[in-house]
Amino acid sequence: SPSGALIAESVVCLNQAMMTLRDIWREIGIPEELQLERIEAVKTHVKGLLDMMISEEENLKEYLLNSITACRRELNTLHRELQLDPFEVEEQGTILETERYLRTCVQALLKEKAERKQELKTLQEQDQELCNILCAARFPIDSDAVPSMKDLDLFRSHLVTLSAEKERRREEFVSTKQQILLLMEELEHSPENSFEQDVVSSNEEDFCLSQHNIAALQSLRQQLEAQQSLNAEVCVELRSRITELWERLQVPAEERELSAVY
Repeated sequence: SPSGALIAESVVCLNQAMMTLRDIWREIGIPEELQLERIEAVKTHVKGLLDMMISEEENLKEYLLNSITACRRELNTLHRELQLDPFEVEEQGTILETERYLRTCVQALLKEKAERKQELKTLQEQDQELCNILCAARFPIDSDAVPSMKDLDLFRSHLVTLSAEKERRREEFVSTKQQILLLMEELEHSPENSFEQDVVSSNEEDFCLSQHNIAALQSLRQQLEAQQSLNAEVCVELRSRITELWERLQVPAEERELSAVY
């Protein structure tokens, strides 16, 4: 194998280096016992270097194994938080491949978790705005937990319904307010309380579109319509009496037409 060939080549290089050193020492005239000391020093130096390299690679292996354990633990937690099926490790071969695969899975789920939390925050902000306008209760959901996809779907559907209700009430407010203003003008009726003043001065953005306010708005319109009907009945009765008096007094038609009553 390529690695075996490189190992053999490394051994040859070491042997050649040692032979060269021995030849140099002999040429210099270094005694045999001192040569042995130098050889021992070379061996110690090389062994120390190799031991250091082995230790570094063992540390790398330990780091990868610890990372695999941590990733598996985090994946189990993320699958529970995201309400996914229990995590099952797929066979990935080497330690390095397994660690890379698990780390990629963790990053993907962390991204999904962040996206769900962000969407939940956005939906809650929209819900708060609509609830303030409609005086309605907030959508019941745990703000601290990671929402499931089903939770988010239900929340989105709820907001669609709430938005439609807001638009329905807004249109009802605009239509009813217009009728009220016309009735007030016809009856020469000035606002008599704070609610009537709010109706007259507010627009659909400022007016609280609660069910209570919408019901009160309809009640005010009905009261004004009742007053209008009563006034009309009174006018009819008064005109009938005037006509009866004209008949008794035999007032000519020309004088009747000039009467200020008409």
